[in-house]
Amino acid sequence: MFADKMILRIPGPTPIPPRVQTAMNQPMIGHRSGKFSALFARTAERLKPYFGTKQDVYILAGSGTSALEMGVVNTLQPGDEAAVLVSGAFGERFAKICERYGIIAHRVEVPWGKAVTPELVETFLQKKPQVKAVFATYCETSTGVENPIADLAKTIRTHSDALFIVDAVSNLGAVPCEMDAWGVDIVVTGSQKAFMLPTGLAFLAASERAWQVIEQNKSLAFYLDLKAYRKSLAEQTTPYTPAVSLIFGLAEVLDMLEEEGLPATVKRHELMRDMTRAAMKALNIKLIAEDQYASTTVTSCDPEGVFHAEALRKMLTQQFNITIAGGQQHLKGKIFRIGHMGYCEPLDVLQVISAIELSLHQIGAPVELGAGVKAAQEVLIAHV
Repeated sequence: MFADKMILRIPGPTPIPPRVQTAMNQPMIGHRSGKFSALFARTAERLKPYFGTKQDVYILAGSGTSALEMGVVNTLQPGDEAAVLVSGAFGERFAKICERYGIIAHRVEVPWGKAVTPELVETFLQKKPQVKAVFATYCETSTGVENPIADLAKTIRTHSDALFIVDAVSNLGAVPCEMDAWGVDIVVTGSQKAFMLPTGLAFLAASERAWQVIEQNKSLAFYLDLKAYRKSLAEQTTPYTPAVSLIFGLAEVLDMLEEEGLPATVKRHELMRDMTRAAMKALNIKLIAEDQYASTTVTSCDPEGVFHAEALRKMLTQQFNITIAGGQQHLKGKIFRIGHMGYCEPLDVLQVISAIELSLHQIGAPVELGAGVKAAQEVLIAHV
C-alpha cells in the first residue's frame, strides 16, 4: 500500500532514525571552522566507550573497508607475514587486502558457520612465531558467527608478540568491546550498521603498542596514513575533507545511544538475537551458527532444500516491502540472513517473523502460522 515504507532487515545498511536524518539536514558549515572542529573533537571523544578504550578514535570519510585497509597498511610492510583468521567472506577480505600490499597472509580457516577457536590459533602461532599481526573478524556477517575476540586476544598475547587487529564493522555499538582490557591492538568499524548512519564513515582505534609499530612503519598509504590522522586530531580536524553532514548525524546517534545507555543497548541486541533464533527453531529452519557463537546483530538461516531462500526473500519484498539479505559467495541463493541491529527493537523482530511465516505459507513451504511469533514472544516475555 505504502510504496515508500521500506523495511530494511539486512545486516547493513540499517534504517536511519528520523532524528538522525533531521540532524544530517542541518545547514552546511565550514569543515575548517572552529564550530566544526569543536563538534568533531567532541564526537571522536564520545566514541571511546564503544571501543572500550582510552585511546583516541579516528574518524575518516570512507566505508568500513577503508578502515580495514588502514589497519593493514599502517602496521605491516611488503614481505611481512600475518595470520588471517578466516571464518567467512569478510575474513577473506582481510587476507586479500594483505596480499595486495605484498604481505604474506597465512589463512587460518574454519568452515563457514564455525567460530575460530583459541586452540586453533595457539597451534598456528606455535608453527609460525614470525607473524607480525593477527587479523580477525568479530562478527562474520556472511555466516552470523561471532568470534570469541576476548579469548583469542588472550591466546595471542600468551603465545606471540604479534599485533591483534579486529574488524568489528558489523557489530560494534551493539556488543561488548573492551579493547584495552582484552589486549586488542586495533579495532575498526563503520557507520552503517549499529551506529545507525548511512555508509560513509569509518572509525579506528589503536593501542599504544600498535602505535609503537605504526610510528616505525614506512607506510605506503597516502589518504589512509594513520599518522596524518593522529596529527590532525590533535588539532581537532582531519587531514582531508570530512563528511560534515555525517558527523552531524553521528553526534545525534551518540545522543541516542547515551540516552539508552550502553548496557541497555547490548541487552536489546541480545534480546533481538534470542527472539530471532527461537523463532527460526520453532519454524524448523536450520541456524547456521551454534548458539554459543551466534551473532548479536545478524542471524543466518539455511532452508536445507525445504524451500528456496530466494523465493522467501522475493515474497517478503513483494508483499510486505521487507528486505532481508541473501547468502554470499558459495552460499548465494542458498541461505537468508536477518539483520537485527541499530534502529531496531523487539517489536520489529516480531513484525519480520510474522511476515516470514506468511511468506512461507504463500510460497507453499510447510509452516505452522504463529509458531515462530509465539516462540519469540515467549523470549520477550521472559525478559520484560
